[in-house]
Amino acid sequence: MSDTAALQCPRSITDEDRARAQIYQLLAVLLSSPPSDELLKGLASLQGDDTPLGSAYKNLAALAQRTTAVDAEQEFNNLFIGVGRGELLPYASYYLTGFLNEKPLADLRTDLMARGVKVSDGVKEPEDHIGTLCEIMAGIITGEFACDSDVSSQKAFFDAHMAKWAALFFTDLEEAQSSVLYAPVGSLGRAFMAVEADAFAIQ
Repeated sequence: MSDTAALQCPRSITDEDRARAQIYQLLAVLLSSPPSDELLKGLASLQGDDTPLGSAYKNLAALAQRTTAVDAEQEFNNLFIGVGRGELLPYASYYLTGFLNEKPLADLRTDLMARGVKVSDGVKEPEDHIGTLCEIMAGIITGEFACDSDVSSQKAFFDAHMAKWAALFFTDLEEAQSSVLYAPVGSLGRAFMAVEADAFAIQ
């Protein structure tokens, strides 16, 4: 996955879908590994408006401007790794069942196999990690995978694997004791999940 806030779309898509894919990709990058100096500089240039998404962008830009890669890595480790475990466990199985590697992961693997989606070999986390799910959504939107990428396909994946827990995770991230830079990442994710859920609801 590219360590930038931008996304090169494999196929021609609408500006709205390109923007959606870029948000998913940005969330995927930030939730999968600590941001590099290069990414922090990119985040510092983000601009927003007075909408919930725009406010999250502005807050993220302000914090990225004064956050070093060393500090970001420490925060990431406190949130997601820790000694034994981090403050948050960003997995669908945990949020939906209270345990890791449960039925939500098995259901996801079945769906990915049916869609012909293969997770990168270097990925060590279970596939129901929120960062991986965001990356897969970006790929479905942009047509990166061989599976159908129309709205009904996107809705089916979102409803099955993200709708029941992702917003709660992002709220927890927003309010986590260790969150500084990641607090507006939580705000961004929470606001974006609400936008996506509302849009899919009228399909």
